[in-house]
Amino acid sequence: MANNFVKTFVHMCNYLQDPRHVARFQHLCGVQGTFPVKPAAVDRGHPEPDRPGLKRRLQGSEAGVGNGSAGDASAALGNGMQGESGPDGPSTPPDVDPDAAKAKPLRRNSLTGDMGQEFLVHNKLLFYLFTFGTELGNEMFFIIFFPFLFWNIDALVSRRLIIVWAWNLFVGQSTKDMVRWSRPASPPVVKVEVFYNSEYSMPSTHAMTGTAIPFCLLMLTYGRWEYPFLFGFLVALSWSVLVCVSRVYMGMHSVLEVITGFLYSILILTFFQPTLDKIDTFYMMDSYAPVMIIVSHVSLGLVAFSLDSWSTSRGDTAQALGTGAGVALGTHVNYQLGLLKDPPLSSLPLTLPLISTSLLAVSLLRFLMGVAVLLVTRMAMKAVTIPFLCQLLGLPSDDVRQARQHMKVELPYRYIVYSVVGFSCVCVVPLLFRILNFD
Repeated sequence: MANNFVKTFVHMCNYLQDPRHVARFQHLCGVQGTFPVKPAAVDRGHPEPDRPGLKRRLQGSEAGVGNGSAGDASAALGNGMQGESGPDGPSTPPDVDPDAAKAKPLRRNSLTGDMGQEFLVHNKLLFYLFTFGTELGNEMFFIIFFPFLFWNIDALVSRRLIIVWAWNLFVGQSTKDMVRWSRPASPPVVKVEVFYNSEYSMPSTHAMTGTAIPFCLLMLTYGRWEYPFLFGFLVALSWSVLVCVSRVYMGMHSVLEVITGFLYSILILTFFQPTLDKIDTFYMMDSYAPVMIIVSHVSLGLVAFSLDSWSTSRGDTAQALGTGAGVALGTHVNYQLGLLKDPPLSSLPLTLPLISTSLLAVSLLRFLMGVAVLLVTRMAMKAVTIPFLCQLLGLPSDDVRQARQHMKVELPYRYIVYSVVGFSCVCVVPLLFRILNFD
């Protein structure tokens, strides 16, 4: 009976990992690749019998955007453009809707710099909806969301969300580098996005953060803020589903990888639910907290950097851990200096104030001023840190991309820059607001 269960489970996993399901969903949503009329002999992403679903990432810049097909690197031309093309460019299917819009990935591949290839969009509404959904798991969203929440709504909720976000990314990215599954094969999948295409894909960290953030937000705010539970749950579920489905639409993940990311995140939240308050209290009050924060976050970064060769996933992990360390140190300093302004328990549950023009103006001004401080801080630290580390280690600093592929440069660079940014977000910027009477 146990053997039958295992066989059924493995069969179901292989079925959900099949890239043809991704391609069918993209077709259903109106995404069409500009594949050649004559199909080239490429790997269709079927798992090897002895290693189900496991395909190594193409190494090096010669692999183009590394669109998930193993084998001949010359075939990996990005976004499904494989095989031969005519003298006027790649062949286009004869049944193309004349109203279909041509599009290209918004950002170039993070490892190779490849821009990807054109594809056709028949449903613009779904294209914009899922583009928005995938942005909910990208760096720019967190740069906007966490500071706005901290400065204008609830600092306690924001800093605890950052703890979960940092650990969530560390666990997810480290798992990717241990499992080492490549992205869904193209063709048949259309690469609507290529920025993360050279990274491993199991589990989906977008699905993990897109699940952890809204459900942790619900976990932290329900009972603390006054609103119906059903409303909060539906918002969290809609947020999570939008991010998860968008990763399949973008051609970045199989159905199995998205489901795994969702369940993995729920497991992490289950661990953090009873311990998050204790962690936050330790960061604030314990005299050994600064040492423990630095040692733990740096140690986790060293673990992540030892798992595989250089990739942007390693840098993202270090960036999240650096931000988490800076926020935790800033929280400790705020508490020790008496600058922490968490509302007393007697004032709970909190209610949202009436939305007025003056409130919106002050909130927007605080946000713009704070983001300007963070951007200047990031630019200044980046301009100083990389040349300093290259000089210290005897490495050439004229090629920043190449220099950052060294762990001795990338790890301290990410930690120094983003720990300072995180510290500025929770300590320096609020202090500036107090000086300017914007608190």
